[in-house]
Amino acid sequence: MSDNKFDVVIIGSGPGGYVSAIRCAQLGFKTAIIEKYNTLGGTCLNVGCIPSKALLDSSERYHETVHSHADHGINVKDVKLDFKKMIKRVSDVVEQTSGGVKFLMDKNKITTFHGHGSFIDKNTISIKSEKETIEIKTTNTIIATGSKPSAFPGMNVDKKRVITSTEALKLKEVPKHMIVIGGGVIGLELGSAYRRLGAEVSVVEYADSVIAMMDSDMGKQLQRALKKDGIKFLTSHQVISAKTDAKEAVVIAKDMKKDKEVTIRGDYCLVAVGRKPYTDSLGLENVGITLDERGRVPTNGLLQTSTEGIFAIGDVTDGVMLAHKAEEEGTFVAEFLAGQKPHLNYNLIPGVVYTWPEVASVGQTEEELKKSGIKFKKGSFPFKALGRARASNESAGLIKVLAHAETDEVLGVHMVGPRCADMIAEAVLAMEFKASAEDIARTCHAHPSYTEAFKEACLAATEDRAIHV
Repeated sequence: MSDNKFDVVIIGSGPGGYVSAIRCAQLGFKTAIIEKYNTLGGTCLNVGCIPSKALLDSSERYHETVHSHADHGINVKDVKLDFKKMIKRVSDVVEQTSGGVKFLMDKNKITTFHGHGSFIDKNTISIKSEKETIEIKTTNTIIATGSKPSAFPGMNVDKKRVITSTEALKLKEVPKHMIVIGGGVIGLELGSAYRRLGAEVSVVEYADSVIAMMDSDMGKQLQRALKKDGIKFLTSHQVISAKTDAKEAVVIAKDMKKDKEVTIRGDYCLVAVGRKPYTDSLGLENVGITLDERGRVPTNGLLQTSTEGIFAIGDVTDGVMLAHKAEEEGTFVAEFLAGQKPHLNYNLIPGVVYTWPEVASVGQTEEELKKSGIKFKKGSFPFKALGRARASNESAGLIKVLAHAETDEVLGVHMVGPRCADMIAEAVLAMEFKASAEDIARTCHAHPSYTEAFKEACLAATEDRAIHV
């Protein structure tokens, strides 16, 4: 039994789970991780972040080859899309990445169990696999079981024609017409990928703009760019039903502005209306944990549940459902258990939309600052005025900086344009150290580079001092 007794057991091997396991092992804890499926990495590595980015990258390369290379004096003829090979590459990337997680588990001497983990009591966990059921003992447990796609009433997901993001990453053909329900991150990323591969794409969104949770200017800029690429948007439309009719997907929605119903037909319908916590059959009732009204595991500021020794991180808890948020929480719990005093600022967790142009955001939006009554000033800089962007034929978008009106501390940074997913890290770092807009404006940025747009936006926020506009 001593071999099956651990200091920390993590249920779930997604980014939050496996990062937490590694940090626990680094800190000297005897650690085990439980994964329901045969491969490690959870949703993110297997059917989420990693495969979607692989498909996005491939689709962008194809689109550039067909549509943009001629602008650079590169004439390409008879371009053919091998979609099966493209999807095979996506699968290969997933396999390599998941294998990398297994390597890290072995390297850090973390015991891995495959099967469904559930609580018998707070110190005993049952693991049921296809072959057997075993029990292990633990002093502490971290719930990191992630989330799964959700759907609203009337959305009949058959996983053939009416699909989720999981099936969208494994299609055997490029859709002729893909209907996307939901103008959020997942819907726009996958919708834009298939649009670039030649599909007609229609996005049906309940709100009056896309990526409604981000700064409104970012949504307007992104919608304009994707519309230019040929994506059709039906905003302010409430979906009544989505179902399969023979060989078609049929969506009926209500145009809330015109107060009338519309019918949209396509060969596939992607339901991308969010995700919900995955807590099925965890045995939480055996350890006195009650889920909240949205099915999440309640935690306090230290990510402790109501039961001593049991923690929860990532998508099963309150807050944004982002892999890097789960990673930081997993590290936080490991270091807390080791007696350290870790730090986690939820206001500085960046959000990214990996369309092209990319969208990235950190801190408070303009709408949030106005609502809270905080006096602020703003500066923005368009990529079309940036030499590096023009040299690369990437002039869409802008960077907006929001700073406190009196102290000049940066309160929010919002970007839409090229390489924003990488550039947002500079803003996060600056804000973590409470930098002012002038601090960033006085920092030397390489020329020519995309990050100069961030410096210029900070200059614009500092007494309207931008140089190149």
